[in-house]
Amino acid sequence: MKKKLFIIIFTISLLINNSIAIEPDVFVQSTVNRASTLLSEEISKEQKIEKLKLIAKDTVDIRGIGFYTLGAARKNLSDDDKLRYAELFEKYFLKSFSSRLAEYTNPEIDVFSKEILNKNYTIVNSLLKATNERPEIKIDWRIYTKNPEKPLIRDLIIEGLSLARTQKEEFASVLNSNNGDIKVLFKTLEDFTNN
Repeated sequence: MKKKLFIIIFTISLLINNSIAIEPDVFVQSTVNRASTLLSEEISKEQKIEKLKLIAKDTVDIRGIGFYTLGAARKNLSDDDKLRYAELFEKYFLKSFSSRLAEYTNPEIDVFSKEILNKNYTIVNSLLKATNERPEIKIDWRIYTKNPEKPLIRDLIIEGLSLARTQKEEFASVLNSNNGDIKVLFKTLEDFTNN
């Protein structure tokens, strides 16, 4: 009896301690399916936006993208400014992402391959199927896999164009034309979020 109890406890502890790694391509397809199901729901655009924000918070490394897009300027920030920037960037990102995606109705994306770059990054390749309104679009997903149980999206490369790099260039332009004043970038992010 004691032996059986020991085996049961040992098995349970193994199951708890050996969490399951999620393959990046499965993670992307699952995320896409969640968004697609939501976008086909008969609810208001505002409701879709709020639900898309929840999906993004769960699947996107918003903080990582935010500090990447800030570039070298992040090295000169105080801890308070870093905290302020992280808060503003999250609001900016969620509004930008969700309002653009809410325009789509039932986007069909098929994941077809993946390329492991190293233990921290995998590129997942997919296609957004063509419709009467738009052509087929190639989308590559840069997935951060440092924690294999919780992969996160770090970038989307749409037809070869990195969204994170484009955002980084936009922020650099704002900073360069304002003598590197981070407060001007803060104001730009606030204005976008509040409009």
